[in-house]
Amino acid sequence: MRNKIWNSSSYILVVIFFIFSACTNRSLNYVNYYNKVNEIDSLYRLKKDTLITIKEYKKLFRKYPPKNQDRIEEFTNYIILADKKDINFGGKKNLKKLITLIAPYHKTNKDFYWLYQKYGIDSLEVEQTVAQWKKNLNQKLVDSFTVAFKRDQDSRRSGNSSDIFKNDEKNAKLLKWMFENDGFPSMQKIGLWNGDFFMPSGPVLLHMADYDEYQPYFKAKILEYVKSGDCPPRDYAAMIDRNNIHHKQPYTYGVYQGYENIKDTITVNRNRKSIGLPSIQHAQSIIKDFAKKNKKEK
Repeated sequence: MRNKIWNSSSYILVVIFFIFSACTNRSLNYVNYYNKVNEIDSLYRLKKDTLITIKEYKKLFRKYPPKNQDRIEEFTNYIILADKKDINFGGKKNLKKLITLIAPYHKTNKDFYWLYQKYGIDSLEVEQTVAQWKKNLNQKLVDSFTVAFKRDQDSRRSGNSSDIFKNDEKNAKLLKWMFENDGFPSMQKIGLWNGDFFMPSGPVLLHMADYDEYQPYFKAKILEYVKSGDCPPRDYAAMIDRNNIHHKQPYTYGVYQGYENIKDTITVNRNRKSIGLPSIQHAQSIIKDFAKKNKKEK
């Protein structure tokens, strides 16, 4: 009898634990994650303290499922730095995460075959992991966004302002429908490619800034997706900055058309931090280092 009571109690505790874990994950605000990444990245670039960088990233990735943002590539850097120092970064389990995080970038995984093989993952397993990732994409969202992106690009190639307005209006309605039914078309939901067709979300979101009728909805709704980790902060910021230009207002975040027209850097940096963007100075360092890295690889 005592065992039955104990078993029942254990079962209830396990259920409560999983419910609590699920609620905790849903409540994570990725703005805090991005700001912590920016802090770690900034310290590493300035002081080159590899051990502290690894330690801080490890703590962060225990709390937040990692992203691997364009140019910062925090999860990639964490794994490579830890591997060089022979520090446990999660081995095969975290390498599988890395495979899926960079899967949208087509052939990028080949650059890390040497690392995967070191931890017992051969090229066939990499391809199988990517194939499974593709299989799990939201095909309805893929198809819907493909329509939106193609419509966006075709109308701008034609140069007909009437077509641009009509197609943007169709896309605004389609995006609203997508958001309400399937969520944000993030890279982990739709990838970056549909076959040979390249379709990043940024340009379509950017063009939504041209219509004040839809701006209040997208300004509020897409901010929710920044906080949930689905929409990159930079894509949201560019949309807001472009709308600022239409109204002859100062940039809010300073990511659209560069930093030349920013007069109040303190306010802009404060705004940037509020959505998880690095400061202007830090962003310039990231761009500079990224350009150096690309030059070396060529």
